[in-house]
Amino acid sequence: MTFPLRKLTITAFTVTSLFFSSAAAHAETLADALVSAYEESGLLQQNRAVLRAADENVAQAVAALRPTVTYLLRSQATYQEGSHTAPFTESATLNFTLPIYQFGRGRLAIEAQKETVLATREALVGVEQQVLLRAVQAYMNVRRDAEFVNLSHNNVRLITQELRAARDRFEVGEITRTDVSLAEARLASARATLAAREGGLQVAREEYRAAVGHYPNSLASPPRAPSTASDIDAAQALARNNHPDLKRAQRDVTVAELNLMLTERQMLPTVSARASGSVIENSRDNATVGLDITGPIYQGGQLKSAQRASMAQRDAARAGVLLAGQSVQQNVGVAWSNLAISGAQIRASNQAIRASRAAWEGIREEARLGARTTLDVLNAEQDLLDARSNLVTAQSDAQVAAYSLLSSMGLLTVKHLNLGVQTYDPAAYYNSVSNAPTRPTSEQGERLDALLRSIAGGGN
Repeated sequence: MTFPLRKLTITAFTVTSLFFSSAAAHAETLADALVSAYEESGLLQQNRAVLRAADENVAQAVAALRPTVTYLLRSQATYQEGSHTAPFTESATLNFTLPIYQFGRGRLAIEAQKETVLATREALVGVEQQVLLRAVQAYMNVRRDAEFVNLSHNNVRLITQELRAARDRFEVGEITRTDVSLAEARLASARATLAAREGGLQVAREEYRAAVGHYPNSLASPPRAPSTASDIDAAQALARNNHPDLKRAQRDVTVAELNLMLTERQMLPTVSARASGSVIENSRDNATVGLDITGPIYQGGQLKSAQRASMAQRDAARAGVLLAGQSVQQNVGVAWSNLAISGAQIRASNQAIRASRAAWEGIREEARLGARTTLDVLNAEQDLLDARSNLVTAQSDAQVAAYSLLSSMGLLTVKHLNLGVQTYDPAAYYNSVSNAPTRPTSEQGERLDALLRSIAGGGN
């Protein structure tokens, strides 16, 4: 009346194989999931738009150094005492202003915006790492939870067979009703665990859809974990040179220093050329040309306060570099430790499975001879199930830890992983707008129009 372990094991692996490898040619790989996450991520699209807005700030800073031309069209009537009607007089005025000298404020503004663009690009790389790591976690969680479901199904079937055997032995008087009740209770617990794990799998599927862009079907076995670094010191050195959070913090310091220099020069004057011409109905046309020198005399302490605020922002940015470095170093250490822990757990779980299987087989044989109780058999089965579950968890954690370590070093990008997908070029939009193009019929304007159409159409 017993059910051989070998048959159950084969059945469990068959179910797992059907879930993960059915129609292997159509199984989704981890690389497929990463590509889909990269292409479908709304978070990446959002931050790319943020970067394009930063690009436009450079164009606006460039435009501030160029001449401005404005017009005024006016129609007015002047009423005088004793007159019954006043004819309307029309006039047109054209104004031209050209900043000549601003003591370097314009150039500082441009350089600050350029550094802001570079910092925003690093932030975009950081978002890319978040998106890809989330996809890895979602992929491995679905596989892990599906394995859990298969193990639970296997456990339910196994305990069901044990319960049948216990009832048969009870009928012939070999065991007591207590042994049957123990098997019934363990079966109910196994079914509850199965229901919980099926629910967990559905939760993992929802997270997969959010992270990757679609529900998972069959998922292929993950490839060998990516290589990272020879030791933790090498990993931390790579992180200090490559991590986008640290690079962004360094760019933020440069931006803050440029902004401080800019505010310090706000007290200096501005020299501008000015010209205007007017055409007034029933009057002579007139034109004026002049040179304006303007500057602040008293603004209630506003400029001094702005300088102090810029100094505080510079100090905060410098502290941000220190904090970013500490965070990067800590994340590398944590990821490295998690990777080592997962490896040790895999080795220990494999040993536990071998020992638990041998113990279970022995206890079942002893139970047939009357030397073991039903509870002993059920406990041995639970130990074997726990060991298998621990191995599944450790294998999943090892994959996630490897990619987390890659992310902590700043290398979890589509380019570094060589996924073969068309990547977003952050320089394309910048090159089209950084010179502040004004004529839509120019070659640069046409390139910008084509780029905008591509972005609007969802292209990368």
